[in-house]
Amino acid sequence: MDFSVLLTRFKSFLTAQNPLAFKAVDTILTRMKFMLLAVLTTQLVTARLHAQVMNDIDPTKAKDTQYVRVMRNQDGSTAIFRRTPSNEVLEKRTFNASSVLTMLTVYRMDRSGNPLGCKIYDGLKQELFKARYGYDGATGRLVEEQLFDARVKRMDPTGKAEMPVRRFIYTYDANGKQNKPISIVLRAGKTSEEMYARPSALGKNPFDKDPGKNGK
Repeated sequence: MDFSVLLTRFKSFLTAQNPLAFKAVDTILTRMKFMLLAVLTTQLVTARLHAQVMNDIDPTKAKDTQYVRVMRNQDGSTAIFRRTPSNEVLEKRTFNASSVLTMLTVYRMDRSGNPLGCKIYDGLKQELFKARYGYDGATGRLVEEQLFDARVKRMDPTGKAEMPVRRFIYTYDANGKQNKPISIVLRAGKTSEEMYARPSALGKNPFDKDPGKNGK
């Protein structure tokens, strides 16, 4: 017999025996129903978010297209770049050798295809850092990256401007090739590795057909 039929008969029995008892039990059952609905809704939302992280793109099946670039590394990890048709957003997903998403970086691009800033997330899409980039007005080359902690907003001594936790200064040799960036940590007692091991700036736009751009 269906559970709902049994519940209806049970309510009818209580009503006949004691209306007050029925009212009390009915209130309890109603509360239990809403509690169960809330739990199921939470589980459903969590499951959808997990599925979105895991299923957005399969690194083992991803292929180069007009809007996708796939880079497979010798250690088994994979970097997948995706751009919007307008080229305003470039997304980089990094997967480990087990095809598990470990990092997501979302870049906001200018009309020339250079990143203006980015947000960095872990494999669960929790925002960790945000960055902004500065370019030389004459050459268009990247000259500085400023990295901010997205979890804790840190202000400068004046209290008027947010202070980066790390800066990267970019220089170039006589041939225009980019040198290894100079890292400056602005948190006392912290090393660069403790703050963030690598710069977020794109050495080269994976969709750029010009290999010489940005000193590369």
